[in-house]
Amino acid sequence: MSSCMHPDNDQTINPSGNTSIRDVMAAYTGRRNFLKGSLGAAAVMTLGGFGRDAMAYTTPSSSPAITFTGVPANLAATFTDKITVPAGYTAKVLIGWGDAIGRTGPAANAHWDASGAMTEAVQLTTFGAHNDGMHFFPFPAVGAQGESNDRGLLVVNHEYVDPGLVHNTTSYSTDTITKAMVDTQLAAHGVSVIEVRKNKGEMQVQRPSAFARRITGKTPCRISGPAAGHALMKTAADPSGSVVLGTLNNCAHGYTPWGTYLTCEENFNGYFGTTPAQLASAPLTNLERRYGLSAGGFGYRWHEADPRFDLRATPNEANRFGWVVEIDPWNPNAIPVKRTALGRFKHESAGYAVGDDNTVAVYMGDDERNEYVYKFVCANKYNPRNRAANRDLLDSGTLYVARFNADGTGVWLPLVFGQNGLTPANGFSSQADVLINTRAAADRVGATMMDRPEWVAVHPTTREVYITLTNNNRRGTSPASVNAADGSTTAASARPPVDASNPRRDNRYGHILRWKEANNDVGATTFEWDIFVECGDKLATAPHLQGNIIGDDLGAPDGLWFDQDGRLWIQTDQQGDGLGDWANIGGNVMSCADPVTRRITRFMTSPRNCEVTGVISTPDGKTMFVGIQHPGEDWSGSFTARSTWPDSGVNGATTQKTVAKPRSSVVVITKDDGGVIGT
Repeated sequence: MSSCMHPDNDQTINPSGNTSIRDVMAAYTGRRNFLKGSLGAAAVMTLGGFGRDAMAYTTPSSSPAITFTGVPANLAATFTDKITVPAGYTAKVLIGWGDAIGRTGPAANAHWDASGAMTEAVQLTTFGAHNDGMHFFPFPAVGAQGESNDRGLLVVNHEYVDPGLVHNTTSYSTDTITKAMVDTQLAAHGVSVIEVRKNKGEMQVQRPSAFARRITGKTPCRISGPAAGHALMKTAADPSGSVVLGTLNNCAHGYTPWGTYLTCEENFNGYFGTTPAQLASAPLTNLERRYGLSAGGFGYRWHEADPRFDLRATPNEANRFGWVVEIDPWNPNAIPVKRTALGRFKHESAGYAVGDDNTVAVYMGDDERNEYVYKFVCANKYNPRNRAANRDLLDSGTLYVARFNADGTGVWLPLVFGQNGLTPANGFSSQADVLINTRAAADRVGATMMDRPEWVAVHPTTREVYITLTNNNRRGTSPASVNAADGSTTAASARPPVDASNPRRDNRYGHILRWKEANNDVGATTFEWDIFVECGDKLATAPHLQGNIIGDDLGAPDGLWFDQDGRLWIQTDQQGDGLGDWANIGGNVMSCADPVTRRITRFMTSPRNCEVTGVISTPDGKTMFVGIQHPGEDWSGSFTARSTWPDSGVNGATTQKTVAKPRSSVVVITKDDGGVIGT
């Protein structure tokens, strides 16, 4: 999740009073002490080493090869506005905002001149703004069985826009907003599908390509699953409640074993607004408040020119966002589908696991302070021999929310109409009601509030599930009343207290948590968990800020991905300038972790004031794609004062006609000897 165009969700909107992960972690002292003292591989080889025979799983018995020498932190005093990778590696820009995606036709190779304002027409044929999660779909290997490492479709999310950059203005907050401006920003959101293939040993965008496609905030999407057609999903423009224009705030992602892409709608609430007078006569509903809707949103002001985004002119439109959207990258004519069975919340990512019996589970986090972790289990089995048979697999099944217990166990609580208080007496009249107001349903059943659950990654062999909990300064007492010596507090607070799975009050650096299902069954309703790492600054004076990292420090973990050999890649999202809390940690990074020893090694540093987000590789692990989002972001309006990446020409970028604006981009990383990344 970017912490930019919108407020950093600094104030929880969860009124439930449920047990928080901090409560759980407070009772988890024994295990936390174990982790802090576990520096050797032998000590952490099994999660069953906590004296509980019920532990039914182990981490991998051997570590993946991680042989590169870590790069130094990008510190403020010597900050370099570029990507740095270890010796023996090269990072080169592949595509950036406004570069042609290669759509067939006269604009196949047309790029945007960044010196001027973007237009809707140009954006529809070029790479969108602020890229985030992504996945590589390989073509079949030529002349052999298996998958190609030289040609594939790269599908990339575009989370949000900076209107000032889009429209070439420094006064967007007072400019007159037009429908054309809204349409241009809508075109910059969504998803890009590009074809990439190797040319003379170098991965490049294929232009033209019959597969090249933009899916935007105006692309028709079919609504499927239990919420389709519900009264809260209907509008005057769509009285059937079955088709919505567009997908928005496409943050992290997922993909399916049948070869489709899942784009996740996160902070959708920020695009909607209305006038204070309208809200005075028709106040926010409980549903709107629970999802953070407000008169001003995040300052996009779309409602001033397009009534679709006016909360009172079109009150149900916001209910049509906050879903997981399935896209078939191989069919440019396929309509994206919003799969409502997976619930409505601020989806960060969607990581799947397939069980021994072909049961499919999808794991998801709701990216806001004090929100929840979810699992969806498909009712029908995955058919690996018939892709078409899986077409609507995500439309039926059971959605669960997690409760983390202080003894290291957990329970998946079903969000099913008629069960656990999800009844008409409590405001739920159908399964559609449960799904449209998933947050309230999770409140009702007693889920555990978490420290901003973001990306999910599933280990390729053990099925262990890892999730980043980026940070939370809205738990326990106010940070001002935290005892700097030991992290204890001296005053009561209405904020949720700490617990075993969220153990720190002032959790400014975040942590990574992992779990394994009972009997390694992805459909199980119980699991066992531990904390993989508490991130922090080893030079901090307060012990509760130091974390327990073995290796290179990091904070605000966000992006997460396992490669085919079991290396865990961690990307960070903090302010990105190496100042304040980050003076010793430096700017944002991508690190590589060993899931056995827990050692973390810094692999990449990034340009100034960016976020490192999105990572995937070719099947052989020799070509890696990494996303850089919002370089130079500065809400005073002076982006170029902070960064000129990549149009400064670093990291192999081809400069635009006019070097004017920093541009979110995807880079390709290769090893100079042609080997596997990380080894």
